[in-house]
Amino acid sequence: MEIVGASDSPGRVIAALAVAGSLLLAACSRTIPGPSAEQAIQPYAVVLGIAQDAGYPQAGCKKACCKDAWINPALRRRVASLAIVDPESGERWIVDATPDFKDQLRALDALQPVNGTPGLAGILLTHGHIGHYTGLMQLGREVIGASSVPVYAMPRMQDFLSKNGPWDLLVRLKNVSLVPLRDGEPVKLNARITVTPFLVPHRDEYTETVGFRIQGPKRAVVYMPDIDKWEKWSVRIEDAISGSDVAYVDGTFYEGDEVGRDISEIPHPFISESLARFASLPAAERAKVRFIHLNHTNPALIVNSPARKRIEEAGFRVAEEMERVAL
Repeated sequence: MEIVGASDSPGRVIAALAVAGSLLLAACSRTIPGPSAEQAIQPYAVVLGIAQDAGYPQAGCKKACCKDAWINPALRRRVASLAIVDPESGERWIVDATPDFKDQLRALDALQPVNGTPGLAGILLTHGHIGHYTGLMQLGREVIGASSVPVYAMPRMQDFLSKNGPWDLLVRLKNVSLVPLRDGEPVKLNARITVTPFLVPHRDEYTETVGFRIQGPKRAVVYMPDIDKWEKWSVRIEDAISGSDVAYVDGTFYEGDEVGRDISEIPHPFISESLARFASLPAAERAKVRFIHLNHTNPALIVNSPARKRIEEAGFRVAEEMERVAL
């Protein structure tokens, strides 16, 4: 390209700059292509929330852990949930109906709009603790008045919803339609997406507890927000990680002393324990792990906290709301 000097006429300078700008735009268009047609219709999973059942900040909490989040809404986090989306078919599913269901449905509508309300091809439930099924109330006649939304549930979970109010009213009024799940049996959500529930040990006062393996055309995601301890599970967590492309795993507590309660009543694998156990994994395997379901006391909720930095420096991640994983 000819160099334009200071002695050149203004018109010649402007013309040369216009040519340079055109060449720059052309170069950018070559090096930064837009999404392909295949990428635009590729199914994906998206995180709708990362906090423990009560969200962040937690009701009634006046301690330092929640102080800033009460003041600054940008710091707040919704209850752990995952959505599965197939843009090609226009179908959407939600894993767990949380107390933040209305906000999460709104976020999903903004991300992947559909006709109709709630516009869900189904809801998959992990278990019967309050953060994982109570959002079903939004489907009732007092709110959406939904019609036969498929709710995928294990046997005890189905029994609980069918025989206990107010959930049984949802069943009787056909706001929801219960779809049975069985441990280890794959369920085809559509031609491109399959989910497989797997039992994990948890407190199970009313229902069993499962995680899900979500298999798309190319990639698989494991979602297990609740488990008592890795050692209590009949499956090696390392094998579950290895068999997936991304693994969202229980990160409820960072350490056992952060809650100030008898931790034996609410057992979870501490993130510190998981970091130690997973330390020998290859870097590529560690990069798959994303901690989710964080309690309001968990310092890893804070982006620049020492706890978050230790997690990231060790090669792991904390899940972020609205992050997407292509399937």
